[in-house]
Amino acid sequence: MLDITVTRSDHLKQKPADEGSLGFGRLFTDHMFLMDYEAGRGWHSARVVPYDNFPMDPAAMVFHYGQAIFEGMKCYRRSDGGLQLFRPRDNFARMSRSAARMGMPVLDEETALEGLRQLILLDQDWVPHRDGTSLYIRPTMISMDVGLGVHASKTYRFFIILSPVGAYYKEGLKPVSIYVEDEYVRAVRGGVGFTKCAGNYAASILAGDVAEKKGFSQVLWLDGVEQRYVEEVGSMNMMFAYGQKIVTPRLNGSILPGITRDSVLTLARQLGYETEEGRLDVHEIFADAKAGRLTEAFGTGTAAVISPVGTLALKDEKVVLGDGGIGPIAQKLYDTLTGIQYGRLPDQNNWILPL
Repeated sequence: MLDITVTRSDHLKQKPADEGSLGFGRLFTDHMFLMDYEAGRGWHSARVVPYDNFPMDPAAMVFHYGQAIFEGMKCYRRSDGGLQLFRPRDNFARMSRSAARMGMPVLDEETALEGLRQLILLDQDWVPHRDGTSLYIRPTMISMDVGLGVHASKTYRFFIILSPVGAYYKEGLKPVSIYVEDEYVRAVRGGVGFTKCAGNYAASILAGDVAEKKGFSQVLWLDGVEQRYVEEVGSMNMMFAYGQKIVTPRLNGSILPGITRDSVLTLARQLGYETEEGRLDVHEIFADAKAGRLTEAFGTGTAAVISPVGTLALKDEKVVLGDGGIGPIAQKLYDTLTGIQYGRLPDQNNWILPL
């Protein structure tokens, strides 16, 4: 692990007075963590510094060839005022897998974790207190070589920024409407769909914009070969409940292996639900919903944790899932997982890292 230098800001920002209007990703704390990589030297210059712009050459390779990956996690404030992280080592391990696929250097995970710890402790007053709020953590790695020509960069920058965020659901869990995308594809097996690279999200923007104009909250992606099998929503993995059985698309190389996904499946089994990972035909999903066999659907992800789905639409066909409200399984899993994250329930899986 590298030594980490800390430079405190001389000009602290004014913290938000109303935690009820934080929103998401609009405010950033006083400091950030930086670490650089150079081929032949490895990772170096780990440091916590005041949050600020850093200079970028217009010919920096990240702008032209897209070597950019990121992660998303949260720091939670317990009722006793203490702070804790949820599965941060798993996020950094996934970032290393993303880096390897993108031809980038594997992350120095121990230095990244220690840098994150020091950064949060320095900016701990930014972690909000209100129920449901948290401090969102965005680790990012980008290529920094200057020059045109498609090849792996020899220099990279890793950085972490922090943002206090409001409760995703201000008035409790609210079902979302999802449009099934049957024209565009996001990823294919053998590609980079399993990584958190910037290009995956860029590929989803147009379809998301089209769906929003049609009145839908999210896009559900199908496989890139037959465009028939359910994969994931742009920011969430998908799960479907048949009574006491939860079914989700299996990881096949084009689906992000979500940490919330894995946590929910683990908790579901511990709570007595049956779980299954397989190929889910979207037309069978619609038929099961119409016949009443499919009782719930919900997404899983860092931002919302659990996002119930009220309606699904494909072309001109629309189905209401269950009674259109929040199902009991989604509610139970949300209450259980958030209870662990905020320290209200015991952590039986060693997922919590207190700070």
